[in-house]
Amino acid sequence: MNLLKGQADLDLTEGGIVKPLFYLSLPIVLTNLMQTAYNLADTFWLGQYSTESLAAISFAFPVVFLLISLGLGLSVAGSVLVAQHTGAGETEQAEYAASQTVVFAVAASAIFGTAAFPFVEPLLGFLGASPDVLPGATAYMQVISLGLPFMFGFFVFNALMRGSGDTLTPMFLMAGTVVVNIVVDPFLINGWTLVEGAPLVGTVGFPELGIEGAAIATVFSRSLAMVVGVAILFRGNRGIQINFPDMRPDFEYLRKILQIGVPASVEGTGRALSMNALLIVVGMYSTTVVAAYGIGTRVFSVIFLPAIAVARGVETMTGQNIGADKPDRAAQANYVAAKVLFVILAVVGVFVFLVPSPIVAIFTNDPEVVEVGATFLRYVAPTFGFIGIMRAFTGGFRGAGNVMVAAAISVITLAGIRLPVAFVASEFFLGASGIWLAFGVSNVLGATIAWLWFRRETWREGDVRGTSGPGPTDASDGDAALTDD
Repeated sequence: MNLLKGQADLDLTEGGIVKPLFYLSLPIVLTNLMQTAYNLADTFWLGQYSTESLAAISFAFPVVFLLISLGLGLSVAGSVLVAQHTGAGETEQAEYAASQTVVFAVAASAIFGTAAFPFVEPLLGFLGASPDVLPGATAYMQVISLGLPFMFGFFVFNALMRGSGDTLTPMFLMAGTVVVNIVVDPFLINGWTLVEGAPLVGTVGFPELGIEGAAIATVFSRSLAMVVGVAILFRGNRGIQINFPDMRPDFEYLRKILQIGVPASVEGTGRALSMNALLIVVGMYSTTVVAAYGIGTRVFSVIFLPAIAVARGVETMTGQNIGADKPDRAAQANYVAAKVLFVILAVVGVFVFLVPSPIVAIFTNDPEVVEVGATFLRYVAPTFGFIGIMRAFTGGFRGAGNVMVAAAISVITLAGIRLPVAFVASEFFLGASGIWLAFGVSNVLGATIAWLWFRRETWREGDVRGTSGPGPTDASDGDAALTDD
């Protein structure tokens, strides 16, 4: 209840830094933790199902990330515009930005998903999926491709609510849908017979769908989240509101969204392409190494939740303070976040370094996978704190509207450092361990680059609202936007 009351009274442009950042970030941590539960549930149940299925999802996940990243930049643009307009007290413009973002982001995800469907199998084959892994990975990705608009709808809802300063509502919505996914997952993966040989209808229950069942469960659960999230946005009694009159596609306003969204997509897509390219290096090794890589990246997705969440909080605080013409306060939020995240993740890194095997064993009972996965965690754990530094500052760049800088840091870190180090170190020196070493090296250098770039303070000129632009067409539209149904 204290969290509910604290966020309701939140003012991101006045007072201290730590308290509003905490109230913004904690719900995001919990939301992302529940969102990650989708992937962890898939990893757990598929790990029990077969090692081939576990390796298949290791190939599928980077491709999923790539598809989402192509459209995710539009939701980042919506979040930044909503945050800056909110900080400036421009309610009607914030609602117009949110409405336009929903229209264009969902349309873009539908286009990407449909276009990707026929290319899933060739892409996975190119990435190195072996003949025993390729069919499962393809089935998983084809379901995800068709369900991409429904999955992406929740990401848009989450981003718009966050830009307005409300991170609690997405948390509560995610809590309900993740339960649905966790409950449905094992039934669709393993199959379940309720009544066998029943009169008239024959066998009643769920068919055994394997990895395809995991994808269906994920799409179904996130579809529920999208439907409820859009309803909340239309109602407008939490966070931001969208309005039907404002949802007529405005291609002139789309240019403003794309000025922010394209660099954000470059950041996400560059990250995803780097992950897929790295998977080519990983695919040169055995299915055991591929499975261990998949488990390790899932573990990281949980461990780095605080960094991702605080970065989103910094993004919102930076955006609202830039809108309120308070760049010094925005800078303070970035430095506080970087220091706190470094300490927290460094402590977590020590723990993971000391007990990696039991962590990997949660997801598989294959002793070889456990051994390789534990080695992976030991290589990366000492550098966890540096991920916090990099995430904090890139969140600040995005909130200020300097999304291209955040994209550059991401691409340099992953494509310019991690990928070549992984190839050279694994191919000529350390074998598979060279891949693990590349993670640690890129984490340290990426944090250093982000810190030095932020110190240049070029982000202070990042107000992206513009002096004029489209908005509600008349007074009645504006009044409707302010109505609490």
